[in-house]
Amino acid sequence: MAELTPMMQQYLQIKKEYSDHIIFFRLGDFYEMFFDDAKIASRELDLTLTGRSCGQEERAPMCGVPYHSSQSYIARLVSKGYKVAICEQVEDPALATGLVKRDIVRIVTPGTVTDSNMLDETQNNYIAAFCAGESIGLCFSDISTGEIYATSIGGDTPLNQAINEIGKYSPKEILLPKSYAQAPDLVAFLKRINCMVTVTDGVPDEQACGLFLANHFGKNTEQLGVNELPEVAAAVCILLSYAKETQKTDISYISRLNIYSDQNFMTLPLTTVRNLEITHSLRNHDKKGTLLHTLDRTKTAMGGRLIRKWLEQPLINCIAIQKRHSAVKALVDSTVERIRLCEQLSQMHDLERLLTKLIGGTANGRDLKSISQTLVLLPALKTQLGEFSSSALLNELHLNLDTLEDIASLIESSIADEPPFSIREGGIIKDGYNSDVDELRSVLNDGKGWIAKAEADEREKTGIKNLKISYNRVFGYYIEVTKSMLSLVPETYIRKQTLANCERYITDELKQYEGKVLGASDRLCTLEFELFNDIRRRIVDNTDRIQRIASVIAQLDVLCSFAAVSSDRNYVMPQMDYSDVIDIKDGRHPVVEEHLSNTFFVPNDTYLDCNDNRTA
Repeated sequence: MAELTPMMQQYLQIKKEYSDHIIFFRLGDFYEMFFDDAKIASRELDLTLTGRSCGQEERAPMCGVPYHSSQSYIARLVSKGYKVAICEQVEDPALATGLVKRDIVRIVTPGTVTDSNMLDETQNNYIAAFCAGESIGLCFSDISTGEIYATSIGGDTPLNQAINEIGKYSPKEILLPKSYAQAPDLVAFLKRINCMVTVTDGVPDEQACGLFLANHFGKNTEQLGVNELPEVAAAVCILLSYAKETQKTDISYISRLNIYSDQNFMTLPLTTVRNLEITHSLRNHDKKGTLLHTLDRTKTAMGGRLIRKWLEQPLINCIAIQKRHSAVKALVDSTVERIRLCEQLSQMHDLERLLTKLIGGTANGRDLKSISQTLVLLPALKTQLGEFSSSALLNELHLNLDTLEDIASLIESSIADEPPFSIREGGIIKDGYNSDVDELRSVLNDGKGWIAKAEADEREKTGIKNLKISYNRVFGYYIEVTKSMLSLVPETYIRKQTLANCERYITDELKQYEGKVLGASDRLCTLEFELFNDIRRRIVDNTDRIQRIASVIAQLDVLCSFAAVSSDRNYVMPQMDYSDVIDIKDGRHPVVEEHLSNTFFVPNDTYLDCNDNRTA
């Protein structure tokens, strides 16, 4: 280490702590990779492998990617199963007394991706945690939306049931204890669904786990419903600890813990789900040709994810089923009103993932404008939804629809109509929001007028008719005088530069103005960044409200989707009860019917019970 340059020592120290990650090491406007990381990235990303002096005779293999386009490269590495650690400068280079301090600010793995550009907006990106004891505890979370689910699995074949449950969520990554990292059936299954395995050290101490969960959710384990489920509590704790470790930011938005059991949803073996082609076709493993493809007319990304979840987890509670059916019927019976709702929904952005970007500190002004463009639609949506008071579920959605006008007003009054991509270079705060910003902008905007007046005054004082005042980044502001007029130059002018046809000068007054303008520009950028962070914090303080609204929008979107398909295809509402009889008259297969082009589907009757009319 002593022979290495200080920067390379810094890199290797960080790499030692994150040895199984590819380090994206920030140097200026690039992320650089060194040694084995560089060789891997060069191969996987088709980058040119170069070298850098590291203080030893041999040069360190190196390759890099531009900072502003790094997300696409990170996405490609993560999709290939690599973990990427983002190493940033964590202090201002201008204030650093020596080597700029750097540290890991975020870790990106297949299960912890939050950037919407790296995700399919219509699918959840789950990470799972597995904990085994007297039973098996499973936890699933989409860190990009804040959803989190957990369940306990027991019985005679808990591992097989756990595999089935994991298959329903198809996580991109699973946190697995060492004792199960070599379980043949489990490992083979995880490999088949392309799920990365991250091995965990062990089960957290029960008391420490309880304190962690109480601190995160603001409730003790009894209130959370995991008091009698130690494996579930441990799985939730393991997953949230990993999320906190990788995101390196506040993860309190992952707060909607849903403890469920096989009594909440219909238990379907994984092979049955696959053969029924509910969300993935057997032939191409895509959406086309599935029940999801037939029924999905959702308008929002939030609704697109929820309809998939509803189809993969069918309800078995008749009252809940009837509430959904009644809501769909009310929407079917009110075509004009439903179309108006759909028009509103089609203009809405993905609040769940935008909120996660905001909390993680990666959102910019355009993301805030996307949030406000959605929120301003809520008052009209609430009014339209109020017309469906006959449906219990739609009425619940109406009552729960907080219009968030205070948040919309905050964003609309503070963020520029067309904000820049960067949040550090100014132009993001709207005129009139902050008096200090307006004053600094006035100084900068008045610059042209000041220069024109100063130029006219100097021409009049000196008699130099072609005198010009200009600016460049190297010399700042300067007065330019042609060679033929040099005899008129006053003694107060200070020579700055000699050119072939002219001389350039500065004056004390010009230098003072330059300091004022450049200082105003720097202060303006700093102030706008501080104001943006304050606005961001005020919105994040309303995370629970925004998450509830996202849930309402998603449910309404799915119900409208079901209603649109039902109306177009003349579906009827079934009568649901707890009897052992299935009695269908003129039944039609929705997927087969959709794909018949030159012939009609022939309806069929079905009658099944638990007596003579059964299949087995």
